[in-house]
Amino acid sequence: MLVELRITENGIETVDKVKIAIMRLQEFEPLEGYYLAFSGGKDSVVIYDLAVKAGVRFDAHYQNTGIDPPELYYFIRDEYPEVQRHRPEETMWKLIERKMPPTRTKRFCCEVLKERGGDGRRVVTGIRWAESVKRSGRRMVENCIKGRKGTIFVHPIIDWGNDDVWQYIRENNIPYCSLYDGGFKRLGCIMCPMQGTQGMLRDAKRWPRHYALYLRAFAKMLDYGKENGKEFKSNWETAEHVMHWWIYNPPKGDPDQGVLFE
Repeated sequence: MLVELRITENGIETVDKVKIAIMRLQEFEPLEGYYLAFSGGKDSVVIYDLAVKAGVRFDAHYQNTGIDPPELYYFIRDEYPEVQRHRPEETMWKLIERKMPPTRTKRFCCEVLKERGGDGRRVVTGIRWAESVKRSGRRMVENCIKGRKGTIFVHPIIDWGNDDVWQYIRENNIPYCSLYDGGFKRLGCIMCPMQGTQGMLRDAKRWPRHYALYLRAFAKMLDYGKENGKEFKSNWETAEHVMHWWIYNPPKGDPDQGVLFE
């Protein structure tokens, strides 16, 4: 049983986290049902199971970025066939060709590939405070997220820790993606710069096909810049040069550092 001891005005009380999460889902259920944002990660499989147990109406949606690990894509296809899968209007490869490689500070890809769907509806997610410093400031119910006017977000397990998530998965025999057993702590896009150099190198080795696709996109980006009169403020000459900059992200002033074209 997933419980926590909390100090209140009346002393120490035992809190049933599962019961509270279910009550949250029931309390904020809209008449048309929730739009359940499903990524296939550990948090979203927990949210999916809780929504079923809560007896609330919902339809689940997966944004297929095209750069998710194949293991994750097939896990969702095989274990959650009822989840609706959506493809982006523009692929990562086209985004890179037209714009630039995404970085830790320029995450335009997330907005186009992931953070969409459910506009004007009540969206339920598995966001938790324990995931990151940035998310530690999120609220359980939000309705003022930039660019998502009219959309309300509900995060029923926002106060759960990582151990809580895994305990719930094990106690309820919920299937999860095999990548977790392979040492992955979080699942996301292949070679996402948010994971740092070592994570990007690990991904490049594990999924060489995607590494090659990134190289091809970088080459097309360079060609696009030349064809459209874009002048690079950098020493980028080849796709491999861009890849080196992208993975190792040299410090400012390094002669090999690339600067994105304007």
